[in-house]
Amino acid sequence: MLHVEPATPRGPCQKFAQPHRVIVFTRYPEPGVTKTRLIPALGPELASRLQDRLTKRTLAVVQSHCACHPCDLEVRFAGADCLRMEDHFGLDKHYRPQSDGDLGTRIIHALETAFYEGTQRVLIVGADCPDLTPEILASALQALEKSDVVLGPARDGGYYLVGLRQPTPSLFQGIDWGTDQVLNQTLRKATQHRLTVHRLKTLADVDYVDDLVALRRRSDDFADLLPRSRNGVISVILPTLNEAASLEQTLTPIMHLDGVEVIVADCGSVDATVEIARRLGANVVFSSPGRGRQMNAGAALASGDVLLFLHADSSLPVDFAMHVRAALNNGAVAGAFRLTIAGKQRTLRFIEWAISIRSRCLQMPYGDQAIFVASKIFYRVDGFPNWPLMEDVELCRRLRKHGRIRLATASVITSSRRWMKLGIVKTTLVNQCCIAGYILGLSPERLARWYNRGFGGLDENV
Repeated sequence: MLHVEPATPRGPCQKFAQPHRVIVFTRYPEPGVTKTRLIPALGPELASRLQDRLTKRTLAVVQSHCACHPCDLEVRFAGADCLRMEDHFGLDKHYRPQSDGDLGTRIIHALETAFYEGTQRVLIVGADCPDLTPEILASALQALEKSDVVLGPARDGGYYLVGLRQPTPSLFQGIDWGTDQVLNQTLRKATQHRLTVHRLKTLADVDYVDDLVALRRRSDDFADLLPRSRNGVISVILPTLNEAASLEQTLTPIMHLDGVEVIVADCGSVDATVEIARRLGANVVFSSPGRGRQMNAGAALASGDVLLFLHADSSLPVDFAMHVRAALNNGAVAGAFRLTIAGKQRTLRFIEWAISIRSRCLQMPYGDQAIFVASKIFYRVDGFPNWPLMEDVELCRRLRKHGRIRLATASVITSSRRWMKLGIVKTTLVNQCCIAGYILGLSPERLARWYNRGFGGLDENV
């Protein structure tokens, strides 16, 4: 027999009366307990305040939706009791503690309770999605008129919303919760059970430091929790993984320059990378693996009005700041440097020439050219995609919609290790095949497998 938790013990609304229900999953904002993955970057107090702010924003969005559509609002919480939740978030909501078990078990219990109490349609949303709107909720509810399941995909491979019109426990059983396979596994289960699925647009939810990029677009809502952009400051962001051999040479010329801050975004180096970065005075942020995620993590905590993304085996010209400002002051929204590949082989000179032509004519520089961009534009386009490959190409595609990408007259010098590992001709061929695959619509995951197979496991951008 289903165990149904009693509704809120006090408050004006004691009974569920509407045919539809929106359930918000959240946690009481207690420092040191909430948003623990963000504590290394924000500290326990700011992480807790962020949880509070996101929850209140989500509740306001759901209440706005419910004002226009006949539905009840239920809050499924953890980390407190009903009285503390009411005191903190208000009496005008139904509160129930989440059940025990993994997320799937908690979702199943919430759904079964709602349908047991007579609800006809249920939407469950997390409190971590800053881009959730009443219009998205209305679209999800409308989609349930024709579809068995509605899913709102999250950028991290999970989902920020799930909607059903009948209890389907098996849909949430055997899922690897907390991984990037949650959405795909749920979709496969829906297919197995012959359930029709409607997918909403993909949004970011905020669980990891790289997700904070989504909040930088909403400076009015989260300005007191994240750094403010400062005019005249260039934030140089370096993604690293075991780069001790080259990092000091890269960092030393740019450290302690006026109007420059340096952020090293590391994803688990086991050599002296982090120690070197800190000794030289760089800010260090820790990120999940993946160059796009790392650069987003650095950008989320940057204070510059310009962001410059530099590979750890590359060196900027001494007057790089002047070239960056010149390009952006000349009407560009972004830019990159010309590329010089270390080495004397004539074939490398041809590659440099071809890259220069492509970058200038197609406005499509690659990551090893030290791409720079006005921070407000970077945040507006949601930063880099969380892809294992081609994240720099996709960023440029997004940027071109907002303006011109210029090529600076100066060059960045990068290591030839990638070309030397496999050979110049084969490296170029692998790179071009990946570009062609991207244009043809092949998934970044598939392209990454090709690329890493071609380079014998060397995980780098093209």
